[in-house]
Amino acid sequence: MSTIAVNLQAVEATITAAAAVSGRPRSAVQLLAVSKTFPAEAVLEAMAAGQRAFGENYLQEGVEKIADVARAQPAQSTQSSEPVEWHFIGPIQSNKTRSIATSFAWVHTVERLKIAQRLSEQRPPEMGLLNICLQVNISGEATKSGATAAELPELARQVALLPNLRLRGLMAIPEPQTDPALQRAAFARLRALGEDLRADGLTIDTLSMGMSADMEAAIAEGATIVRVGSAIFGHRNYD
Repeated sequence: MSTIAVNLQAVEATITAAAAVSGRPRSAVQLLAVSKTFPAEAVLEAMAAGQRAFGENYLQEGVEKIADVARAQPAQSTQSSEPVEWHFIGPIQSNKTRSIATSFAWVHTVERLKIAQRLSEQRPPEMGLLNICLQVNISGEATKSGATAAELPELARQVALLPNLRLRGLMAIPEPQTDPALQRAAFARLRALGEDLRADGLTIDTLSMGMSADMEAAIAEGATIVRVGSAIFGHRNYD
């Protein structure tokens, strides 16, 4: 068994245990394997171990990797297993929206209406609706991207009206904390914002929150997608 397969088993066990402690089924939490900086071969190893959802932060790298994986899996569409699903989870520049709209099934990092409008305009109808999460700057950090809590309700209402998009929920990257109580507090704030949007009549079902170091706290507060990279693929070399 490969190292990636072993790591996936360990992450799966952590998710299963955290969900059980919270009284939630394992099926309520999707594992998104964050494959940025790792080659297509690492993705293929994870796929062989059963992983199907992958997250990419860097557009050019992600688009190339999607193509490399597709070439390596020519019979994928005829296989009985689920097809691979690609999520874009990095910052979005206005001039890069077309490639995102035509390459990914999910985008987690929409923070401005202009970006959502461009994604809607550039999404090929034959690809189906593009799943959207709105990124929230839940800790109020000056260096972090994301809409503020005050901006969120109007942004959500406007994005929900756009064709070719499906507003699914919220995403956040809280300020790093080692105290589980502080981790949970940040995730609880995002969960409350999602509940407010549902109370306003928006149909959302997704909280994309939690990474390798804090996924247990995120699951306890209702995460439906956890984004895990280093615990699966190992240490990243950004050189």
